[in-house]
Amino acid sequence: MSMQPAGVFAQSYVRDMAIFRTWKQALALGIFVAALLLVPAVLGARYVAIANIMLITGVVVLGLQITTGFAGQVNLGQAAFMGMGAYTAAALSSGQQWPFLVTVPIAGIVAALFGAIFGLAAVRIRGFYLALTTIAAQFIFVFAVLNLPSSWTGGAQGLRVETATIFGFAFDTDNRMYYLILAVTAIMTVGAYGITRSRHGRAFVAVRDDDLAAGFTGVNVVGTKATAFFVGAFYAGIGGALWAYYIRFVAADQFTLFNSVYYMGMVIVGGLGSIAGAFVGVFLIRSAQEILTAVGPSIADVFPALGSSVVFASVNIFLGVAIALMLILEPRGVMHRYNIFKRAYRLWPYPH
Repeated sequence: MSMQPAGVFAQSYVRDMAIFRTWKQALALGIFVAALLLVPAVLGARYVAIANIMLITGVVVLGLQITTGFAGQVNLGQAAFMGMGAYTAAALSSGQQWPFLVTVPIAGIVAALFGAIFGLAAVRIRGFYLALTTIAAQFIFVFAVLNLPSSWTGGAQGLRVETATIFGFAFDTDNRMYYLILAVTAIMTVGAYGITRSRHGRAFVAVRDDDLAAGFTGVNVVGTKATAFFVGAFYAGIGGALWAYYIRFVAADQFTLFNSVYYMGMVIVGGLGSIAGAFVGVFLIRSAQEILTAVGPSIADVFPALGSSVVFASVNIFLGVAIALMLILEPRGVMHRYNIFKRAYRLWPYPH
């Protein structure tokens, strides 16, 4: 729904489906992109590092948005898919000396194949049972990492990752990695918009709303569910590869069930079925985590009885409270409330 005054509507399907329906929208996006490009020049090193983590998380949550928000398939194993991508990139870059432009797509494909297995399970089960099945991905991932030959995964010691290079240019600083991560995030975001606006995206929504009705209308329900997991895991694998190149070290404890729950919370807070909502959820939850981490030691000093675990506890309590409040007050997330505001703007000054 575009920001247009009351009485002004698109008069053709092409116009109605256009990404930029007004010059104000194009200008707003241009300003936003310019602001992102200026982050390393304006903000300090700490905030650039936070921005890098937010962008990587945004790619992972974007995949979860496609699987859960658009296709309606509950997925609590996104961190495991991310870990598959990270370990694949680490093994190929350090062990095989493969370049960044090759390892990242392969990492996404390996994670997607792993995710497609659970997509096939989604054909026969749904809801709570599907959630339990995807949780199994976490344990399968950890078991594989710790028990496969250490020359492949590094075992409990983890794997070190080589610096990302493209045509001889090394991305060996946070600022350089920021622009690389931003470019990949932009590509993945454009791809997500293309997927959700295509016939595949419409099939996702049809299966989410009523898979029986979708099947009667000719939608391949089995293929659609498997595709949703495949695409979502592919995004997680790309995010995992970016994480590996940014941190330059991967270990199994970086991709836990807690991370999967955080990702699901970001989707819920931002808004199910919204590409922008994925990034809004990441920004809100990550910002809150950073604030609580910063003030946690001060709280521990004021209340010594709480101990050093106050930071970890407060972050988890906040996430639980945020999810509960969103489900009660605004089940469709922040972006749904924003869309309501836009509709009100279009109708102003008429109340109905």
